[in-house]
Amino acid sequence: MALLDSKIHEVIVTTLSADGTTHSAPMGISEVNDHFIIKPFKPSTTYDNLKRHRQCSINYTDDVRVFAGSMTGHRNWSTLPCQQILGQYLSQALAHSELEIVEFDDASPRASFKGIVVYEQTHAPFRGFNRAQSAVIDAAILVSRLDMLPAEKIQQEIAYLTIAIDKTAGPKELEAWSWLMAKINDVGIQLND
Repeated sequence: MALLDSKIHEVIVTTLSADGTTHSAPMGISEVNDHFIIKPFKPSTTYDNLKRHRQCSINYTDDVRVFAGSMTGHRNWSTLPCQQILGQYLSQALAHSELEIVEFDDASPRASFKGIVVYEQTHAPFRGFNRAQSAVIDAAILVSRLDMLPAEKIQQEIAYLTIAIDKTAGPKELEAWSWLMAKINDVGIQLND
């Protein structure tokens, strides 16, 4: 597949589980030639749900607690029913896209689901991320790779990201940051205070 006009978006992918509950996970997805490419790791709940039910919503949010919460066990976010697919989208989404999966490649270690947008809606304006919000997203990505990265790398990255937290974080960012730092401490990585 040629990657023409490829863009990567940090979003929340919401899928439907077999029991009808929703599952939301942060993910960097690619936008390629008017399609979205979702590449969850195997095994994962997102992979299982997309393989079984070929629909999902892509949620664009500036509430970084959703990104941090997904990595730390804080997953109880309210949802609303989608318009054109059987599924849900996050109630705090600034916008969401509803996707139908049209192609599936089950390669390892990450499958590739190619989706087309069947419906999109904007709910509120996006005013941009401040530095603390970006730092929380970057830290959430680090937490998703705690078993893949050396402790030194985690420590260095967190030390740098802490500068943005100290300068621009509000209550939501501080809450999200605290969840991520607790998760890093839980795996035994010592952080400088």
